Amino acid sequence: MDSVFYLQLALAAALVLCLVHSTKVRETPRVAVGREAQRELEKLRHLRQIKLTEPLSEKIRSTSFADVVGQEDGIRALRACLCGPNPQHVIMYGPPGVGKTTAARLVLEEAKKNPASPFGPEAAFVEIDATTLRFDERGIADPLIGSVHDPIYQGAGPLGLAGIPQPKPGAVTKAHGGILFIDEIGELHPVQMNKLLKVLEDRKVFLESAYYSRDDSTIPAYIHDIFQNGLPADFRLVAATTRPPEEISQALRSRCAEVFFRALGPAEIARISEIAARKAGVSLEEGAKLLLRDYASSGREVVNMLEIAAGLALSEGRTSVTSEDVEWVISFSQLTPRQRKSSLRAPAIGIALGLAVLGPGLASVIDVEAQAVPAAGPRGDITVTGIIEEEELGHHGRTLRRKSMVYASVENVRTALRVVTDSNPFTHDIHVNFPGGVPVDGPSAGLAIAAAMYSAIKRVPLDKSTAMTGEISITGAVRPVGGIEEKVRAGREAGLDRVLIPKDNWQERFSRAAGIDVVPVSSLEEALALVVDGVPATP
Repeated sequence: MDSVFYLQLALAAALVLCLVHSTKVRETPRVAVGREAQRELEKLRHLRQIKLTEPLSEKIRSTSFADVVGQEDGIRALRACLCGPNPQHVIMYGPPGVGKTTAARLVLEEAKKNPASPFGPEAAFVEIDATTLRFDERGIADPLIGSVHDPIYQGAGPLGLAGIPQPKPGAVTKAHGGILFIDEIGELHPVQMNKLLKVLEDRKVFLESAYYSRDDSTIPAYIHDIFQNGLPADFRLVAATTRPPEEISQALRSRCAEVFFRALGPAEIARISEIAARKAGVSLEEGAKLLLRDYASSGREVVNMLEIAAGLALSEGRTSVTSEDVEWVISFSQLTPRQRKSSLRAPAIGIALGLAVLGPGLASVIDVEAQAVPAAGPRGDITVTGIIEEEELGHHGRTLRRKSMVYASVENVRTALRVVTDSNPFTHDIHVNFPGGVPVDGPSAGLAIAAAMYSAIKRVPLDKSTAMTGEISITGAVRPVGGIEEKVRAGREAGLDRVLIPKDNWQERFSRAAGIDVVPVSSLEEALALVVDGVPATP
């Protein structure tokens, strides 16, 4: 009996030792994980204590509408779209660095204060960038729309081990009740675009998984709810792009209001440079401010230029940024002037001033040169240089290639000049040139081409304080063109006295345009009578 007792006692002791060892084995990884987690937390706290000085771009970040320089019309339109009782989806067009993102944030904050607005105090502003938005075509991950973490994937957790699929909300659900801001919407993948359009229609997201069964009682109720009723996604889309409207999905455009932010003018660039210099703790010499005004094309660009110039000055113990500092930045950055005033103010033969749109909200004054000599044969030749030779048009999966529309404008002008003036371009060899490297294309240069050709043939000077835009028909009519707002602004910024525009583009508010005279014309004869210096054209 004693031997049996001692044997049982030994077995009991061994069992206790096994249990103790098993507990220690289980606790050891937990202790190790806890210690490692504590070390990583200490590293993270240490990293957060290390801070560099705040970049100048963050110091001058707009905190009110008054700080968004030069975009009064764009902000007004954005307010109209988002601050009322029925906010709309919006696409914002405009060059980079002019305040589109900031304006959208500020408008949401203003809408929250409106009792009639559906945006509540907790309305979120969810910002994503379409250029960096990546998704898995198999549906494993989709940060925009949302996805399902199926139990077969690594890291599925306790629910995955139980064979339960787990829905993961995307940005459209995180923005529910607020604004989803997508920057560079033109870069969004076509598959993502189609999914987004569906969400805009349904205002919810439906997810699918082969591992989901509505009859599975082990699946939590909230997951059943998501799969059966969808994730909420009732938000307002505010999309920004630097592309022109014709390059944006027509299906998306049909669902959105369109707001245009313009390029900043020289005076606005100068104002931003003054604000940035003050916040950077430096003074700005007048010559330096003028250089920043002439070479920077956006608020972001002028801040970057000034930050480098200020860094150079401060490193040399100076608190004043000089023109030499800015010239050095311009030199090593290989910058070119954004806009120059018309240097040739006296009337000139064969040189007319045209107006060209360079991008969304951006236009420029361009020279149109022409030389004409009597042809040796019965019909003269025509040469056109300085233009886009060909262009490609994408349409319904096809790519069409055609010659530049400027060629058609030149031919129309030759016919119109012969019909409605006392000149005959077909008896001359004519060379039309667009200097300066501006990629001119389209029919809107027709009026400037006509004036330059007429001047070259008749040897009469043209007024160099007047720029013009408009399509010329073969009957001599001046037809409407696009980008009038930008073109008028470009003429004013170039220091011109007058701009001729098609009569069909005229709006009464142009009569109140400050700093420049906007004159509507309906015919080539009328335009020539205004710009030919002292010798009006006679049919």
